[in-house]
Parts: sequence; structure tokens; C-alpha cells
Amino acid sequence: MLHRVVITGIGALTPVGHDVPTFWKNVVNGQGGAATISHFDASLFRTQLACELKNFDASHYLSHADLKRTDLFTQYALIAADQAIKDAGFDLNKMDPFDVGVIWGSGQGGMDTFEEQVTEYVKGNGQPRFSPFFVPKLIVNMASGMISIRHGYMGINYTTVSACATSNTAIMDAFTYIRLGKAKIIVTGGSEAPITPASVGGFSAMKAMTTRNNDPATASRPFDVHRDGFVMGEGAGALVLEEYEHAVARGATIYGEVTGAAMTADAYHMTSTHPEGLGALKAMQLALDEAKTDIKSVDYLNVHATSTPVGDLSEIKAILKLTGNEKTKLQISATKSITGHLLGAAGAIEAIICLLSMRDSVIPPTINTTELDPAIPTHLNIVLKEAIPANVAITMSNTFGFGGHNGIVVFQKV
Repeated sequence: MLHRVVITGIGALTPVGHDVPTFWKNVVNGQGGAATISHFDASLFRTQLACELKNFDASHYLSHADLKRTDLFTQYALIAADQAIKDAGFDLNKMDPFDVGVIWGSGQGGMDTFEEQVTEYVKGNGQPRFSPFFVPKLIVNMASGMISIRHGYMGINYTTVSACATSNTAIMDAFTYIRLGKAKIIVTGGSEAPITPASVGGFSAMKAMTTRNNDPATASRPFDVHRDGFVMGEGAGALVLEEYEHAVARGATIYGEVTGAAMTADAYHMTSTHPEGLGALKAMQLALDEAKTDIKSVDYLNVHATSTPVGDLSEIKAILKLTGNEKTKLQISATKSITGHLLGAAGAIEAIICLLSMRDSVIPPTINTTELDPAIPTHLNIVLKEAIPANVAITMSNTFGFGGHNGIVVFQKV
């Protein structure tokens, strides 16, 4: 017997809001989060802008002990997960702790810790100066571990890593485990703290990021003819996935149901998507098949579109193949134009956008796109500049990652 899986709690810590209401308000209003980097002096870097958390102090949320023993990416995870767990409102005292798990994702893990500790070692002229917390803070699975320790969840616990498809991989795994009856509740999502010299420098050296340094606010412009790369973001998104009957029995608020999910590999290139979008196409089709629906029934697609010249078009090609190049009711938006690209956390916050789009009957906009790439057919319904009202019953979220990973999740209104 396969169980239905629903979402009963959400949490968000993002460049455009440190909680779900603020985040959602700014996404709907198209208030972007890009600015000149303040975390470090980036004046000599090719890319000098990012979507950072604004006026954020982790000590307002976490104890001194937790701050000392965790990297930023874990701190972000704990804060977003706390929000989602509170929102879900379940009482662990009334449950078997082995029925509650955590499947969390991060693409890079403790990058800030790694840079800090290695730099200290170099400054010490080769003398060991490593903190005893170095490894626990660095390793990518520590966010899932710390969430379970903080809340006493003793069920399934591990971390997914599939670059920028990471969060959708985590959501898909949580969906599968609950569907198979191996858990009642799983806290899932992703977090990333990549705005560091090495991370920004590395992506910049690949020429993957925009160099529109004089105008950060409009730098992320998916589908625009003048797009030149993505804007890096940081933060976390968390979702509580729950077995449907269990959620109904305790009177939980249900944001939506996960009805399908799929992954494929492009098997094409280390960092570039397949130019014809073949892997993306197959993943979307498989996810829709599992959801027992088709693209003509989907109301809203939150696309991966990061504002890169090649990636945006390959995703469009996949969508056109899926729709048979026909006009459908499908509305499309690229919300990374607002939030920046949160790498391993992107899918989680975009899943939340899909869920709230269904709840509030609104589709958020793609901002900054002033001149649509002529290679994109005009019959595609790309929501530009301003949000639009719409009856949204089925949504789909696309994520793609370096290494050729394609992760798709389908949500439906309950």
C-alpha cells in the first residue's frame, strides 16, 4: 500500500525575508534581494554582488553553544527547520520518535568553516591550529544530524547532495520514505552558506555568475537577452512532510500534497545542462506520470532558470518538447530573479513558493527581464514584472545541478 504524502509545515530564511510571511510578501511583490557583497571585500573579484541575508544575527535564534559548534549552513538549517516544525504543530510526546526523520540537503556544507580553518593553518606556518569542531562543522550531513538532536527525532536521518538539485532530491526522498510507510513525518529541505571568498571566487572563475556589479538589483534576469550569469544567494528552506491520514487525524493544516517526483541525469557535461534539455524533459515527464497528470493540467511551473545564457534556453527547449510546442494554460516564473540562486537550498524555497501559490491563488513574477530572448516563443506564458491572480491547483518545481542532476517535484492542492 502506498501512502499519500502532504506538507504540514514550512519555514524560510532567505535574502528577502527571515520568515515565511515576509519572504512570501516580497516574492509576490517582486522585491529582489541582490546587493554588493558585504560578507567580505569582493572589490577585486569579477563578481561583487550576491543575495545575502539582511540584518541577520544567528544569536537571536540559537544559543552560544550551538553557534560555537555549527557552521552557518547548519545554523540556517536549524532556524528554518524550527519555523517549519512550529508551523506543523505536532507533539512528539504523542508519537514514537522513530516515526519522525530528517532528510536535509546542502550542496557545499561548511564552506565558511573550511576556509577559516585552513587559513588559520597557513597563518601558523604549518603548525596545527585546527578546532576540535572543524570536522563536525564542516561535514555536509551535520545539518540533518543537528535538527534531529535538537528535536529528538530518531527516525531516518541523512543528507542529500546533488548540487543545485539537492533540495528537490531531499524532498523526493522524504516523499518516497513516507509513501512506503517507513516514516510518519520527515523534516526536509536544504540550506546553503556559500557567500565566501573561495565559493564566490570559484563560481566567478567559471564565468557562471553575473558581472553586472554596477547594478546588482537587476543583475538576475532570467530569459532576458542580456543575461550573463546567476546571482548567488544564501539561506534555507524547510518543509514538514507527513503521511496524509496521520495529518488529518491530528487536524493539521495542509499546504498541499506531493504527488510526483523524479530524477534523471544529463550524462553530458560537468557543469552545462544538455543543450536540448533531454534529461530535464525526461525528469519532468516521469514526475508528471507518477502524479497521474500531464503538463496541460499544470497551472504553475517554477523553473530552475538561473539567468545563464545556456541553461535558461535548454530548460525552455525541454518545456516546449513537453508541451508539444503548443500554447497551454501553464504559467511560468523564475523566482531566482528575486531571491538569487541558493544552490542546494533553492529547491526548498521554490517548493514553498509553489505551495503558497496554490494557497493564495497567485503566481509570483520574474523580475528584471526587460527584453525577452528572441529564441523563446511568445506563446509561452512567462509571468514578467508583476504577480498575477490565478486558480492554481497543480504546480511543478524544476531544479538542475552541476554533474547533470535533474530533480523535479509535483505538488497538488488538497
